[in-house]
Amino acid sequence: MVSQSEPERVVLGRISGVYGVKGWVKVFSETLPREGILDYRPWLIGSGAEPRQVAEGKGHGKGVIARLEGCADRDQAALLIGQEIAIHRSQLPPPRSDEFYWIDLEGLTVINSDGVEFGQVSHLFSTGANDVLVVLGDRERLIPFVWDDVIKDVDFEGGRIRVDWDPEF
Repeated sequence: MVSQSEPERVVLGRISGVYGVKGWVKVFSETLPREGILDYRPWLIGSGAEPRQVAEGKGHGKGVIARLEGCADRDQAALLIGQEIAIHRSQLPPPRSDEFYWIDLEGLTVINSDGVEFGQVSHLFSTGANDVLVVLGDRERLIPFVWDDVIKDVDFEGGRIRVDWDPEF
């Protein structure tokens, strides 16, 4: 399901702070579970996509901490704060036939059952109860990603998502 137009990099999180004095960093992970980010190696750090190996990492409280190879002290770790953590798309396992990654939905056109076009999927986020499509068009719309009730069809070949959603919402 990977096409030429799909990004080569997939952002999984970012470095949010330093931890201790031995080069460890705090990691904001967008994977589920949060510690899952440690399963992907190497990480592509920052917009320059510099590959970095994770020397060690673990869950810590409600977050994740890691130490990258070559990062031996707090000063080196501080230089990484705010940098994105990405991987090559090819590092992701292929989704099952009934699954897809959020990144696969980004850029798809959203239309309702009456053919009204709302715009394109900018990104998604989770509320805990369900995921939400952020659709940018004539205005921003937040559409719950709830199969059957709201989401009627995802057509990757046609580049669209059909929804049961009132254009006034």
